[in-house]
Amino acid sequence: MSQTTSTTGGNAASNAEAFDAVDIIRTKRDKGVLSAAQIDWTIDAYTRGAIADEQMAALNMAILLNGMNREEISRWTAAMIASGERMDFSSLRRPDGGVKATSDKHSTGGVGDKITLPLAPLVAVFGVAVPQLSGRGLGHTGGTLDKLEAIPGWRADLSNEEMLAQLQDVGAVICAAGAGLAPADKKLYALRDVTGTVEAIPLIASSIMSKKIAEGTGSLVLDVKVGSGAFMKDEARARELAETMVALGKDAGVNTVALLTNMNTPLGLTAGNAIEVEESVEVLAGGGPEDVVELTVRLAEEMLACAGVHDADPRAALRDGRAMDVWNRMIEAQGGDPRAKLPVAKESETIYAPADGVLVELDAMAVGVAAWRLGAGRARKEDQVQAGAGVRMHAKPGATVRAGEPLMTLLTDTPEKFDRAKEALEHAAVIAPEGSRPAQQLIIDRIA
Repeated sequence: MSQTTSTTGGNAASNAEAFDAVDIIRTKRDKGVLSAAQIDWTIDAYTRGAIADEQMAALNMAILLNGMNREEISRWTAAMIASGERMDFSSLRRPDGGVKATSDKHSTGGVGDKITLPLAPLVAVFGVAVPQLSGRGLGHTGGTLDKLEAIPGWRADLSNEEMLAQLQDVGAVICAAGAGLAPADKKLYALRDVTGTVEAIPLIASSIMSKKIAEGTGSLVLDVKVGSGAFMKDEARARELAETMVALGKDAGVNTVALLTNMNTPLGLTAGNAIEVEESVEVLAGGGPEDVVELTVRLAEEMLACAGVHDADPRAALRDGRAMDVWNRMIEAQGGDPRAKLPVAKESETIYAPADGVLVELDAMAVGVAAWRLGAGRARKEDQVQAGAGVRMHAKPGATVRAGEPLMTLLTDTPEKFDRAKEALEHAAVIAPEGSRPAQQLIIDRIA
């Protein structure tokens, strides 16, 4: 194709560009297929500012409306990875001198989803290194780093050298992703957020997978949440997202599996930061809510199998203290004190069951919004979170409750937040006559 000059927000580029942004927008608008060269140029040009935000917003909307085929999504993801650095864990060594296998997990986000905390040390028990790059919460979904920062002294920001050293010594690390991984994604995500194109499955999949592949892990297990408290409310769309991400992983040479899991009800009995750490430690001590244990063990089995370990018993490693030992070492390696008292909210208020019966529904979105309004989450990225804020649940769907018994306890440092949190929970709990027992299938399907 002959070189043309790209128009960028009304200002002609100073240098000739390989393609014209408007031509690329038109191609996707008219349901055409973008070539590999067009995609490579688009991501590179947008990252360096040669494509204007309004042009990329138009292209994002065309992708949302008209989709992309597998080759386009794969190339788009590869171009995002190429925009920054790619980590390499080939220097990690097993005791016998061989290269240590690496495995990672990504969740699409939910309410009470503290699974990463017990999962990373649990998998490391069996000699598989877990380089878990995590993020912070925004809106009703919690962030893994926010939870861990409730531990006195713990720090999220590690250099690549510190991360490698900890993986070699401890076997697991949970930390913030460096700015060098897929910088195109950071710019694209911010634009999607303000232009109504966050829901585009090709863009969601490439956003997640570009960072995970650039992270350098050898295998990846995806926990794709479905339900009221999830990003994806509809099972068909969640399945499409899972299938797209599994294909992207395989195209990039990363052994990838996905589980579709239920997020109509919060995971566990806590939604917050410090209280979720507390619950995670209970799981590592061999206790904790059964749904958290079940999902932690199942994801561990999948991560280990992807990494070539098939004879492990993760549930036993929770019971006998091996996973707790790795947790303590992992927290200490990042400056935290695993034995320190966790922050406690200054104020609490209890919501009581209005009638006798069976709790048949506890809406995850409502609980997540309440925890957010209490101070456990943030509305903007720059907002601060309260470590002790959140919602402690006293019953899960299927439990028999009596009128006047505690149903939920709300926690915050700022009591003026209680009223709005209670508004969110007004219709969250549904109590039906005894004999009603809801079917709760935690793991809906496996996609490989």
